[in-house]
Amino acid sequence: MRAGTDLLAGVTVPLVTPMDRDGTPSAPTATALLDALHRVGVRRLMLLGSNGEGPLVPTRALAPFVEGVTAHWRALGEGVVTVNVTAAGTADALDRAAIAAAAGADALVLSPPIYFHHRAGEIVDHYAALAGTGLPVIAYNAPRYSNPVTEAVLDGLLALDHVVGVKDSSGDLDWLRHLTGRAASRPGFAVSQGAETQLAAALDLGAHGVTPGVTNLAPGPALALCAAHAAGDRDAVALAQERITALTGLHGIRPGTPAVKEILARRSLCTPHVAAPLRRCTPDEGDRLQDFLSPHEDQLLHPTNGQQHG
Repeated sequence: MRAGTDLLAGVTVPLVTPMDRDGTPSAPTATALLDALHRVGVRRLMLLGSNGEGPLVPTRALAPFVEGVTAHWRALGEGVVTVNVTAAGTADALDRAAIAAAAGADALVLSPPIYFHHRAGEIVDHYAALAGTGLPVIAYNAPRYSNPVTEAVLDGLLALDHVVGVKDSSGDLDWLRHLTGRAASRPGFAVSQGAETQLAAALDLGAHGVTPGVTNLAPGPALALCAAHAAGDRDAVALAQERITALTGLHGIRPGTPAVKEILARRSLCTPHVAAPLRRCTPDEGDRLQDFLSPHEDQLLHPTNGQQHG
């Protein structure tokens, strides 16, 4: 079983989910984006997270997409594919986990159950149920959307051999400091940070990697940040973080995945379609996003060899 430090080190791109017009995930339309990401040095992907609209995609629609994206990423070379299987209940999470395992994913990503409030023991049971998949599990702490990973939950997770790390998107640096401290008590257990304006701070606190959504558009600054941090170049770290933070201003025009997909669509890297009940950007929003990003053009992803999305 792969260690969390291998799965979560450096930059992980929480991939958007290219879709057909009806909102069905489409692996063929992901090819241009995958090629462009790999070309600039990205080697780790997370599928179907919040950036990937995972909770809006029905389980029945997952297999062709996960299989196709994983196969294409493998064909490009060495790389990691983790798949978010978060669901309201354990049975659905197990169904999604089986699809990810059959597709050849390297690991599962799982938030505590969504919708209902649960006791700590129930949440730990939810994670324990995935032991039979044979894949390592990364806990996904996204308290805006699900039950939080609390101290009691963390105690239980650290006792489960198949849980190998935590992706933290809480934005709480005190909690992140605690997570990295606890992670040090278990060899191979890793922590990744998803809060985009705090990536440098997270690495300073001992996080093993970062998972910023803006890397779908501009992976370069995050790759540079991690490299500069490893080299001890504080000026370069600060510059990379400044660039990432500036890019997050796009969400002031249209928050979330619809904005990212609109920008990628205008760059021939992804379809603009989103899963219901989300709506794609309006033409005016798209124009404003394009104007906003114009000064950042040198940081944005470009198609490889003129590829177009399907």
